[in-house]
Amino acid sequence: MGSVNGNGDNAAAASGEPFRIFIGYDPREDVAYQVCRRSLLRRSSIPLHISPILQTDLRAAGLYWRARSPTESTEFSFTRFLTPLLAGFRGWALFVDCDFLFLADAADLFALRDPLFAVMCVHHEYAPAEATKMDGAIQTAYPRKNWSSLVLYNCGHPKNVAALTPEAVSTQTGAFLHRFAWLDDAEIGEIPFVWNFLVGHNKVDPADPARTAPKAIHYTSGGPWFEGYGDCEFADLWTKELEELNADKKAEEAKKDGKVQGTVANA
Repeated sequence: MGSVNGNGDNAAAASGEPFRIFIGYDPREDVAYQVCRRSLLRRSSIPLHISPILQTDLRAAGLYWRARSPTESTEFSFTRFLTPLLAGFRGWALFVDCDFLFLADAADLFALRDPLFAVMCVHHEYAPAEATKMDGAIQTAYPRKNWSSLVLYNCGHPKNVAALTPEAVSTQTGAFLHRFAWLDDAEIGEIPFVWNFLVGHNKVDPADPARTAPKAIHYTSGGPWFEGYGDCEFADLWTKELEELNADKKAEEAKKDGKVQGTVANA
């Protein structure tokens, strides 16, 4: 499901290199990962190189050894901060939670990158009302919550290189990492909230849909792949993407079966 270093067959930084995207992966949410990945690929006008961040692979490679705590709702709660390392500490890369559905071209998001910043994200002011999310996972409230759920990383920025090592990601506190405490505030760039549109929190302004309609929907408290969330806001868009994904898989299987039958017939 992707190599540990996340670089796949990408060569060193070169003109026209695909935009590298790392999606947080949790086995419980494999279908969410698949839908998120498809939604990015099918709408992108530029080449993308998408890799899941697999905790099992990182542990096997000695890049992550943190013991899981009860407050970690997913396997990528902390591994997300290895994105610059996985990108070789060069260029720009995007980290995104798996519970996203992209409705717009990733090229437009990539175009927002600004070398003045070490990271860029939506500066949410968000305090969840519910005590649990997803399948009973603890809902933790803290400053800058959801800022780290979609981040454009300037991977070669000196402070990212110095701070986001396997040792730090495996030992630093959640507050240090999720609040970007290794950076000065001026080094944390802001992108429009529509790229991390929180279901149940952000709203579309009927008077200004061009600036407030979501470009990337974040099912932060739980999406349609979890029992009890099938009727959440924007569930229909996610379900439609899943149906199209399944149709694509069936078409590909039928194509393979046809080739196999043709080979047998010509034998």
